[in-house]
Amino acid sequence: MNTYIAFLRGINVSGKHKIQMAELKELLSKQKLEDVKTYIQSGNVVFKSGLENSKELENLIFKAILSHFNFNVPVIVMTISKLKEILDRNPFKTDDENLQKQNYFVLLNEIPNVEAVDKLSNETFKTEDFLVTNDCMYLKCTAGYGKAKLNNNLVERKLKVKATTRNYRTMNKLLELSN
Repeated sequence: MNTYIAFLRGINVSGKHKIQMAELKELLSKQKLEDVKTYIQSGNVVFKSGLENSKELENLIFKAILSHFNFNVPVIVMTISKLKEILDRNPFKTDDENLQKQNYFVLLNEIPNVEAVDKLSNETFKTEDFLVTNDCMYLKCTAGYGKAKLNNNLVERKLKVKATTRNYRTMNKLLELSN
């Protein structure tokens, strides 16, 4: 059994795609996912599975949510080692708790097109610094994510991939829950 984390995109935001975490946990347990744990209402799930293909797990969870809730919710699944790797590569890493609050991780469901990455990398955003990699866009928002121009929707449009954003605290809490 491997431990995985599923990141659901766009649930329980502004009253849309409402999913109770207890109901989600029960649904995913019925999909033969084991030791299912959820963290906060924004769609973070830690679980174990004998399946070893993240894309298969994404599809399994996507179809279960679509069938049960009738919501088209993009899902990104990654291993614990992948999550650690993403956290370790953070170019904005700091021990300062106030600065950690400025760190966001825009998780990408596929490798973005090189031209799209180059084009975005040449843009500037007044209170935001960022770095795009194959699986994550690291984002530092000095004025806070709520005021960010480079939000999840813009990243998806610019890079032409599905994405979901999590803050530093959530990413570290998921790593903690997975151990």
